[in-house]
Amino acid sequence: MHELSIAMSIIDVAQEEAAQRGVQVTAVHIKVGALSGVVADALRGSFEMACCDTPLAGSKLVIEEVPAMIQCPKCGVPKPVSSIQWFCCAECGSPGHEITQGKELQVTALEVAE
Repeated sequence: MHELSIAMSIIDVAQEEAAQRGVQVTAVHIKVGALSGVVADALRGSFEMACCDTPLAGSKLVIEEVPAMIQCPKCGVPKPVSSIQWFCCAECGSPGHEITQGKELQVTALEVAE
């Protein structure tokens, strides 16, 4: 259940930014890659629970899930993987070892009250 510690870190980042700007955060937008090891639903629940009794209470967590992609050695361009267990190009089946996206876990935006 490392999602709770991740949620608490997201809340810390959002609170620090809100305090510096003197605003009230209403939503936190994040990107979560398929290879990040984070379960989006568990993170949503953890965020809601961790927000209680903080300035972010009642705010939303908006998650953009990012698919895993590899640089396909045969196609020569980034392609989705066939599965996160098999790092093969979903189109031609060539195995790839260069991950181009899918490991993300980052706060991308904050929505604030006007």
